[in-house]
Amino acid sequence: MDEGKKNIYDVYTLHLVRWRCDLFDHVQKHVMDGVLKLVEKQRNGETIETTMVKSIVDSFVSLGLDESDSSKSTLDVYRKFFEKPFLEATTSYYQMESKQFVAENSVVEYMKKAETRLTEEEGRVQMYLHPDIFGPLMKTCQKVLIQEHASLLREEFQVLLDNDRQSDLQRMYNLLSRIPDGLDPLRTKFEAHVRRAGLSAVDKIADEGGDNLEPKIYVDALLEVHAQYQNLVNVAFKGEAEFVRSLDNACREFVNRNKVCKSASTKSPELLAKYADSLLRKSAKSAEEADLENKLTAIMTVFKYVEDKDVFQKFYSKMLAKRLVNFTSASDDAETSMIGKLKEACGFEYTNKLQRMFQDMQISKDLNDSYKDWLDKKGESGMGGVDFTCQVLGTSFWPLNPPTTPFNIPEVIVQTYTRFVEFYNEKHNGRKLTWLWHLCKGELKAGYCKNTKTPYTFQVSTYQMAMLLLFNDATTVSHEEIEKSTGLSKEYLEPALQVFLKAKVLTLVSPAKKVEPGASYALNFEFKSKKIRVNLNMAVRAEQKQEVEETHKTIEEDRKLLMQSAIVRIMKARKVLKHVVLVQETIAQIKSRFTPKIPDIKKCIDILLEKEYLERLDGERLGYLA
Repeated sequence: MDEGKKNIYDVYTLHLVRWRCDLFDHVQKHVMDGVLKLVEKQRNGETIETTMVKSIVDSFVSLGLDESDSSKSTLDVYRKFFEKPFLEATTSYYQMESKQFVAENSVVEYMKKAETRLTEEEGRVQMYLHPDIFGPLMKTCQKVLIQEHASLLREEFQVLLDNDRQSDLQRMYNLLSRIPDGLDPLRTKFEAHVRRAGLSAVDKIADEGGDNLEPKIYVDALLEVHAQYQNLVNVAFKGEAEFVRSLDNACREFVNRNKVCKSASTKSPELLAKYADSLLRKSAKSAEEADLENKLTAIMTVFKYVEDKDVFQKFYSKMLAKRLVNFTSASDDAETSMIGKLKEACGFEYTNKLQRMFQDMQISKDLNDSYKDWLDKKGESGMGGVDFTCQVLGTSFWPLNPPTTPFNIPEVIVQTYTRFVEFYNEKHNGRKLTWLWHLCKGELKAGYCKNTKTPYTFQVSTYQMAMLLLFNDATTVSHEEIEKSTGLSKEYLEPALQVFLKAKVLTLVSPAKKVEPGASYALNFEFKSKKIRVNLNMAVRAEQKQEVEETHKTIEEDRKLLMQSAIVRIMKARKVLKHVVLVQETIAQIKSRFTPKIPDIKKCIDILLEKEYLERLDGERLGYLA
């Protein structure tokens, strides 16, 4: 052996070589047939002597010594004489059994049977087979039990989805995930199913709600569908990334393109912002802090799927401005939490203005304290009898427009107004104050009513205040006198007067039958109310509708500017670019805020060509003019 001669062995190896030549080669087939019969008996539910089978497997393995080097061993003999026939017998057994079982039982029962068989085979390896067979054996079983019946299982998938059979869906997922590309068709079917479920849920509430659909009902319908299938993905499909992607794709579709969005593709973000406003605004139904936080998190779930995020931002900022200006926020912590969530989702730029609005409110608080100190120093703190606070807000951060009507300031507040302007100009040189009278409000004590010992307090807008103060000098005032004295346009004057008539603070003097030029209005001394504080400062539906329309117009203008700035930014960096590539890059840059339409991008390119920011080099290419 030391001289390297072949076929010379140490005693142990020689024994094995002779054993193989003189006995094994002659009897191994009969032994193997016996082993396979025993395994088949066990598969049929009978009890067998497993230790005997294990010893035979070990003997097959021990014959795999490397004859050229006795210190090494191989599994060649075991694989050829044991593993190969064992796998062939397994294939044959399960092909016959599965074919018969499928013919006599349901698909769900077959899946249970296949699961049981796979578990049994895994246990068989641990009990008496060699560990090396585990991979090939499981591959064989999976091919016969799953792959050859995959189309049958996939056909059942839709039935299980329709009936919400979560445990059976999990069983199907576990089986098909074992074979190559087994789950791909399921993901496609799952995505289509979720999309249909979402659209169906929205159709139902759209039919019930009509044009006045409640934001809460709409958002709850979207969340219910998402929660149902999110749970299904987490439990049945083990949160697998591709199923999560299918869920996201389906949700994106039914959130942005459904029956409610047919009138306008921006309807989803608008309703979502209105729902957020209803949660964050003070009301009798204000939620508990923990519950409110959960609802805000749920809003962010829908927000993730909204494509027109700029629409949500615009409506949300308008509603936040109103909550802050009117001090109707349910909780500063909740407001901060919501802005934090939006910042996390869309970045600092998206929430920059929202955060600056909060800062302005704090600055205004300090400014009012300074104003009171200034009045004390001047010895004018009690003069005029008007309790006054003012919020000074940065024009570029607040989505508030100046009033569209002329207005004559009531005499009783002129002195207060003048003093504050004087104070502010002393403190800030060169700044201009634009007074938003349409957002101002106040309280008036009504001491004229006969039916109460405690005078009523009327909560009114400044425009309404100017109208009611005219009744200090006369109990009946004509429409023309009110119009002349206040200077208000018809759009603001008439709705305010209608509120007074509806609340019975004023009455129409006959023969007038409605609010119009020529009518006169008398103070109602018999006015009654269950509340001492009577709120007359109510938004008119027509005003709300007009505000929504104006917001949409602003969104369109902002989008044009955003697209133009993106085009200029791209062209500055690239200098020369093909038209098609520029359009694609513009979409890529902006799609996180909204999905721009190609015709709109082309219009923006034409505007920039007219302004000579860009030049057309030839039919296809554009150049940036520095």
